[in-house]
Amino acid sequence: MAEIIVSAFFSVFFEKLASEAIKKIARAKGIDSQLRKLKRSLIQIRALLNDASQKEISDEAVKEWLNGLQHLAYDIDDLLDDLATEGMHRELTDEFGASTSLVRKIIPTCCTDFPLSSRMSSKLDAITTKLQELVEEKENLGLSVKDESPKHMNRRLETSLVDASSIVGRKDEKDALIHKLYEPCDRNYSIVPIVGMGGVGKTTLARLLYDEMQGKAHFELNAWVCVSDEFDIFNITKVIFQAIGGGNQEFKDLNLLQVALKEKISKKRFLLVLDDVWSESYTDWEILERPFLAGAPGSKIIITTRKLSLLTQLGYNQPYTLSVLSHENAVSLFCQHAFGENNFDSHPSLKPHGEGIVEKCDGLPLALIALGRLLRTKSDEEEWKELLNSEIWRLGNRDKIIPALRLSYHDLPANLKLLFAYCSLFPKDYMFDMEELILLWMAEGFLHQSSTGKSMERMGVECFEDLLSRSFFQHAPNDESFFVMHDLINDLAMSVAGEFFSRLDIEMKKEVGKEDSRKYRHMSFVCETFMVYTKFKAFKGANSLRTLLALSVGMINSWQTFYLSNKVLDNLLEELPLLRVLSLSNLSIREVPEFVGNLKHLRYLNLSQTKITHLPDNIGNLYNLQALIVSGCSYLKKLPESFSKLKNLRHFDMRDTPLLKKMPLGIGELKSLRTLSKIIIEGDSGFSITELKDLKDLQGKISFKGLDKVQNPMHAQEVNLSHRRLSELGVEWSDVFDNSRMETVEQEVLNVMKPHNDNLKRLKIVSYGGTEFPSWVGDPSFHRLAKVTLNGCKKCTSLPLLGQLLFLKELYIGGMDAVKVVGSELLGTTGLGFPSLEILCFRDMKGWEVWSTNNNGVLVDTAFPCLQDLSIWNCPNLVRVSIEALPSLRVLRISGCGHEVLGSLVRVASSVTKLDIDKISGLNDQVWGGVIEHLGAVEELCILRCNEIRYLWESEAEASKVLVNLSRLHVGSCSNMVSLGEKEEDNCGSNLTSLTSLTFMDCDSLEHCSCPHSLKSLTIWNCNKLLEKELVGARKKPLINSNILMLESVDIIDWPNLKSITDLSSFNHLRNLRIKNCPNMESFPDHELPKLNVLTHLTILNCQSMDASFPIGLWPPKLCWLEIGGLKKPISKWGPQNFPTSLVNLLLVGGGSEDVSNISQLSHLLPSSLTSLYIEEFEKVESVSKGLQHLTSLQHLLIRNCPKTRDLPEMLLPSLLSLEIRGCPNLKERSSKRGSYWPLVSRHLIENLDSLPKHDDTNKR
Repeated sequence: MAEIIVSAFFSVFFEKLASEAIKKIARAKGIDSQLRKLKRSLIQIRALLNDASQKEISDEAVKEWLNGLQHLAYDIDDLLDDLATEGMHRELTDEFGASTSLVRKIIPTCCTDFPLSSRMSSKLDAITTKLQELVEEKENLGLSVKDESPKHMNRRLETSLVDASSIVGRKDEKDALIHKLYEPCDRNYSIVPIVGMGGVGKTTLARLLYDEMQGKAHFELNAWVCVSDEFDIFNITKVIFQAIGGGNQEFKDLNLLQVALKEKISKKRFLLVLDDVWSESYTDWEILERPFLAGAPGSKIIITTRKLSLLTQLGYNQPYTLSVLSHENAVSLFCQHAFGENNFDSHPSLKPHGEGIVEKCDGLPLALIALGRLLRTKSDEEEWKELLNSEIWRLGNRDKIIPALRLSYHDLPANLKLLFAYCSLFPKDYMFDMEELILLWMAEGFLHQSSTGKSMERMGVECFEDLLSRSFFQHAPNDESFFVMHDLINDLAMSVAGEFFSRLDIEMKKEVGKEDSRKYRHMSFVCETFMVYTKFKAFKGANSLRTLLALSVGMINSWQTFYLSNKVLDNLLEELPLLRVLSLSNLSIREVPEFVGNLKHLRYLNLSQTKITHLPDNIGNLYNLQALIVSGCSYLKKLPESFSKLKNLRHFDMRDTPLLKKMPLGIGELKSLRTLSKIIIEGDSGFSITELKDLKDLQGKISFKGLDKVQNPMHAQEVNLSHRRLSELGVEWSDVFDNSRMETVEQEVLNVMKPHNDNLKRLKIVSYGGTEFPSWVGDPSFHRLAKVTLNGCKKCTSLPLLGQLLFLKELYIGGMDAVKVVGSELLGTTGLGFPSLEILCFRDMKGWEVWSTNNNGVLVDTAFPCLQDLSIWNCPNLVRVSIEALPSLRVLRISGCGHEVLGSLVRVASSVTKLDIDKISGLNDQVWGGVIEHLGAVEELCILRCNEIRYLWESEAEASKVLVNLSRLHVGSCSNMVSLGEKEEDNCGSNLTSLTSLTFMDCDSLEHCSCPHSLKSLTIWNCNKLLEKELVGARKKPLINSNILMLESVDIIDWPNLKSITDLSSFNHLRNLRIKNCPNMESFPDHELPKLNVLTHLTILNCQSMDASFPIGLWPPKLCWLEIGGLKKPISKWGPQNFPTSLVNLLLVGGGSEDVSNISQLSHLLPSSLTSLYIEEFEKVESVSKGLQHLTSLQHLLIRNCPKTRDLPEMLLPSLLSLEIRGCPNLKERSSKRGSYWPLVSRHLIENLDSLPKHDDTNKR
């Protein structure tokens, strides 16, 4: 791998050394002769690389020699970058007027920076000396000058023989492909492609098909060819000729051979397998196929390949892609090769390890077979355990999967090898974005402007697509806009990346010394909720690090926060002066340290989804910066004045920054910009749209704000959007519609902002002031348009024709106050409307009255055939809906509308499984009775703010005949809701057998709640009139009776009438019990808590009337979470509680006159098993300096609303990951950056705690 990186660097070195900019600055610093000497040494080294690359595989000494050379190459690159950066600095300094300084006029530049020149000279001498030492080692290592490129390793050869009985899990694939082989075809032959990554079983499946057809009479001739990496047309043709009975006849040229083959297959139906095709040459294929054109119609050619390129050229854009095995089939295949059996039944002790190994193989047959065979002779449990816990080196040296995948790797060109190795920074299952990865490759210097004029970005796309077509990358399973690497491909990346690329999660498992850390050049880390300084100790001393990537694995929710220790930002990052890539994305940081502006090598800075409010003023010093990403920084308010100095900036992404109202000064002068995702038009006083005309490379995603400031449509036309490759376009005017708005100007502006129609995927138009949309909006020529948003266009009286956009999947329409009718103007006049639309949302359409698919008396019955999700919000005047059918609709949400809308839609959408209704006027008991008859498919029903409903059904028995699939019912803020059923029934609860979750919230009139026996989850919040006084117990009508045996979760909050819970013994499945703010609750069966064997979460808060004997020290045996306090018996009077060792999270809430004054008084309540402790509302506590020392596992400590607290322990627990202080003014002051506790807490303290969400039920709700 080192040779690959060295080779990539060397080609760049000679380009840089030949550049006039480097020569000029070298002369100014007096080091030009040293650079020439360096170049001569590099030439000598380069001559040895080809030989070294072949010998490093088997010669450890050569490998070490290359590693040493690689470290030097990094140092050389950094030095040359220093020179280039200094040159840019001088140019910019002159440009911004600093050259007028009297000092600069009198004293030559070479004298003003003598120390810098001296340091560079010393570095150059040291590097050149080391290079010469490496040259002199060539004799000892046996290295010689070789001009030829390294040859590929020998490829595998395959035959058509296969044991069909050993094939597992491919029946469905086999049957589907057999069907394709029998499909009639008018052409002489057709191709059946099988595409997939190495090791997935393409060849094996092809063998199965071949063997199956051999025994049939369907094909008259059969041939199998292993093509391998050399697409030798003569040899391939010869093998085919011999396979179909042509004998060993000798041919001297291809023409004679093909004539003979053509005669053999003429008018005969043949089956040909071309296995393992690597060629991407369409010309080669045209030559090879000539004899095949003589075959009979219906002939088939099966091609197995990892590459899509040739198939795409042949017109097969969606070939059959072979997926990995299911877990069940993977176990079966593994066991066949490990034991000769189909399962682990005869080897129970090996099963846990074997299951883990199978999981690691991720369904890849080649890996399963290789590891199964490896373990066939190993019956010792420890040996299996060792293999399970081993990493790539073991896979690389002992089995066949890594060699098979390495074969794919060695076929790559040198530049692709380096790009692929870089992906070793990604953890397994990490979903990455193509555009982001290309920016990273660029920043690292792996992509360079092509001599053909291709941009770095275009070259990056081509490289990415090449790796994708070779199955190194795959589309993410749930989102095809992202990509993933198979686990074994990830292992391969790590194995070839060497010591220069590493992941912090791996390094943390090692004992990393200072010498080890110095070798790191590229490092990533996976974000965790709390990240303390000690996690990053691997970076200590890694002052040569170029890459520091924060990566978020999985789907990141908008509320998810990753906290980073203050000390990491304040102390550690400034020790990394050579950073080229810095990503702090998704971290909860509020300030970017000033020293970031001193990272002169930095090319990629990602601060997206952070809480920063501004960027440092010295950000303009980052002359090399190519990509700056601040998208999702919702607190960002301003950009620095120095922004215009970023002359090399190519990508500036500031989407979703609502507080950022102004463009940075001089941004129109940054001619290299290709991405400018948000453009704020300020008119005469600021940024003008005319400044964009010189940014000729802008493309991708663009959102215009403030278009009402554009007074002349010609200025908008100068932006020339029709010639830019935009994937997303947003255009937005002010939401204030006053006399300053010019309707005709806005219409013309929107008209001239028509984008190029070939690439656009998303379109958003907001607060447009015209009365109609231009014809290009909805034009079918926008054949890739998948999402359209029209919002706040208050003057438009009709919607644009969008129904003919064939691939539109999402449509959002809102704030169109003047639109009264939605019909044929949206759908179109043909019989097909919105053929692909899946999501449709109407919102805030105040004037909307009619929605109809009726076109001049003819109902368009093919409208919305694929619609799955429909939302109508706040359309109070919509009364008529005429739609024939919505056959695919699954989710229906209606809010702020009349009952007619609900009634009309449920009648034509019988397949809806989730129905949410909110604030439906006129929806009384009688109307609801008509609606419920159409809800037979509904599984989830949510009813909010429907104040005219008193009952959901007349009787439970009748409801059970209709609501046969209802599993979740949520009723909230229905002020007149009295109970579920109007009639009281003796067998109440036994009919709705599918209902498992029931929630009532803020129902002020609710008197009764009949709980079905099938219930698993019950939630009641703030239902003040609920008459039942007992949650569960022996009284006549408790809320929950003993027949509800499967109950798992109960949440009771703000129920003032609740008096008691007397019996919990029958609830063997109860996992969560929460009782909060029930001031009249007197009794609780704490003596039964030990019987709740699966209860893990228990909350009892603010129940001031609770029996003074509670708690008595009896708890569920598996309790993990306990929130308790605000009871009749003050915490200061509690004795030892004998908490189970499973308790790891404890929240204690104080209050009252008998509060403790020191946390040490609670020490006996704090078990040593705790990992999280929350101390809240202790008004008298002054100190937490003692009482916590025994909590050796404590990771998270929160102190909230303890106003008198001043003291912390002299030393915080070494296990602590986070310290949160809220509502403690004295403690907060001492823990600030200038406070006395800062050295103590800076590793753990989370910033600005008082602005964070509180730990209470409002959040959870």
